[in-house]
Amino acid sequence: MINSGDTAWMLIASALVMLMTPAGLTLFYGGLTQRKSVLNTIGMSYTAFCTASVVWVVVGYSIAFSGDGAYFGNLDNFLLKGIMVTDVEGTIPTLLFVFFQGTFAAIAVALVSGSIIERVRYSTWFVFSILWVILVYSPVTHWVWGGGFLSQLGELDFAGGTVIHVNAGVAGLVLVYLLGNREGYKKTSVRPASVKLMILGSALLWFGWFGFNGGSQLAADGIAANALLVTNVAAACGGLAWLLIEWFSTNSKPTLIGSASGVVSGLVGITPAAGYVDVSGALFIGLGSGLVGYFGVVKLKKWLGYDDTLDVFGIHGLVGAFGAIATGIFANPVINEGNAGLLYGNPGQVLIQVQSVIYVSLYSAFATFIIYKIISLLFGTGRISEEVEKDGMDMAYHGERGFDISD
Repeated sequence: MINSGDTAWMLIASALVMLMTPAGLTLFYGGLTQRKSVLNTIGMSYTAFCTASVVWVVVGYSIAFSGDGAYFGNLDNFLLKGIMVTDVEGTIPTLLFVFFQGTFAAIAVALVSGSIIERVRYSTWFVFSILWVILVYSPVTHWVWGGGFLSQLGELDFAGGTVIHVNAGVAGLVLVYLLGNREGYKKTSVRPASVKLMILGSALLWFGWFGFNGGSQLAADGIAANALLVTNVAAACGGLAWLLIEWFSTNSKPTLIGSASGVVSGLVGITPAAGYVDVSGALFIGLGSGLVGYFGVVKLKKWLGYDDTLDVFGIHGLVGAFGAIATGIFANPVINEGNAGLLYGNPGQVLIQVQSVIYVSLYSAFATFIIYKIISLLFGTGRISEEVEKDGMDMAYHGERGFDISD
């Protein structure tokens, strides 16, 4: 039966998650990119939300949540066929569940764009965002939340550590290597367009994440309340960890970009664990997420020399993997009955979490590579010209400027 309280909460949670992509992520990414390509960066996330929303109701939801196959759903719910307004998922309308999950699909593919901004053709991204949701995101969602093999294996992923963050982070890294680094990478100084917009975007992401994690319980209950609490604690710890590392590093200063990146890292790390861990677990996961994010962004990227423009792999891929594995350590059966981690007598859960990270990473990398190669064969290279890259993508692709001021 439909529970009005649960339904009211899920209506709000769905709206909060929707806010994360066309408002939070666009401002966060737009503030971090160069002034000459702000609108293109925002447009890639904005467009991804549109394409994913349409693809999800046409075919994505059916692939993810219909059928009982181990790896792939069926098309029984193509165009939401067979789903009535009176149908119920748990204690909420099924159509509300469809919408809530669709906002997850949208932000997942929008995250990928952050790795390759300032050098990918808009048309290539448009086609890629459609195919990625169909062929990568929806099958992985079926594996974990739709009764697929990772669900049967026993993976704990409350709100999308592997489904969204590892998946998107690995896909972004593959595209970085396929497209190559930006011209002059490491040789020229890159200034963010607006730190103020970036901070506003991070705050909107933080706010929307309460719906992201709390809503994943699909009910207004104690587990949802715990999810909101540990989400906030982990975000704060992640922000403080990054801030303190910068502050006490040699010849470094505590930056707002670093603080916001740490907060997002903490949010990513707690996502798979939010419905399973208590506050003490959240403290460790938040601090660890800030450390892992800093390592991935400041150290690993420098060592390996790849140009992940907005550090999607470091903050989402690596931290998402850390959070997924940490869930297997800190999952407390008092919070969510029957789900225990290493510290509560179930060391095997860590191995399950590691296996899940590996499976999702391998599939995301392979499928992303194939999708990009197919698009390149059909429509030509996805890399923009050197002239467009030098002059900026806003005027070249959109005929608009993000900041109407003289150069």
